Amino acid sequence: MTLNELRYAVAVARERHFGRAADACHISQPSLSVAVRKLEDELGVTLFERGHGEVTLTPAGESLIRQARRVLDEVGVLREMATQQQDQLSGPLRLGAIYTIAPYLLPELIPVLHETAPNMPLVIEENFTARLRDRLKEGELDAILVSLPFEEHGVVTLPLYDEPFVAVLPAAHPLQREKPLGVDRMADATLLLLGAGHCFRDQVLEACPRCLQSAEETGSAARNLQGTSLETIRHMVASGMGVTILPCTAAGADRYQQRLLAVRRFAKPVPSRRVALAWRASFPRPQAIEALRQAVLDTSLSCVSFIQPGQRDGQVSEKGTAAPE
Repeated sequence: MTLNELRYAVAVARERHFGRAADACHISQPSLSVAVRKLEDELGVTLFERGHGEVTLTPAGESLIRQARRVLDEVGVLREMATQQQDQLSGPLRLGAIYTIAPYLLPELIPVLHETAPNMPLVIEENFTARLRDRLKEGELDAILVSLPFEEHGVVTLPLYDEPFVAVLPAAHPLQREKPLGVDRMADATLLLLGAGHCFRDQVLEACPRCLQSAEETGSAARNLQGTSLETIRHMVASGMGVTILPCTAAGADRYQQRLLAVRRFAKPVPSRRVALAWRASFPRPQAIEALRQAVLDTSLSCVSFIQPGQRDGQVSEKGTAAPE
């Protein structure tokens, strides 16, 4: 049984005539008749009653031709899906991002991507790095935005930009008068951190070992407070609860800036993180990945240093500028 045989039988049922069906299928009538007879022999039933000048469907033919139409419809859907896949920028892209990247990059990324790949909407998931890793490996996500280091067998990782950390303080806090501010000085204040499980928490404590040591030495839960998100922590700082260290994109101007919050750069070496895009090496839409990468580079993030492909450490894209004062 072949798809052509099904098409020929459906054409005969539609035209009620072998000659007209052959013309519609652009083959000779004898060839069509042979194909339909072969189909009947394989199915073991007679589909058509052949009379002089007209063909009618048998009772068995009625139900079988109805099913044949369904099969041909589904084949059409399959071909349409395959055609869409040939355009790698057509169809949704399932993108994951860690909690400390998504709220700050995506509002800048999505408008750019909408212009360059309007037929590629994003299906977005925010999660911890470990969960995003699993979902990427399982094929439930197409690409993820994470902070390095990130290594996984069969996964390609491409650095996108370096993002410095900044101090965020209550506007009247004594530390805001120190220029430049040493990161270790944050251990002398009540430091607000993300909870366990966030890679950014680990990066902050790696940059400021005294911050963790201070909390352990005092044994006071009040000395080292935890927040559920960077936005929650920023609100707590604005209320005067303590100080924090944030990625520069999370410390941008808003209604708190200047009035209740002070954002300060750290003395060199400035702590930072490297944000990267990761995807399975077998992912069949490399053009979609490239469109996503280029859209990130075309965003207006003002405090990061973009990394061009092949760029060596220490090189900075022209779009990279200093973190907020």
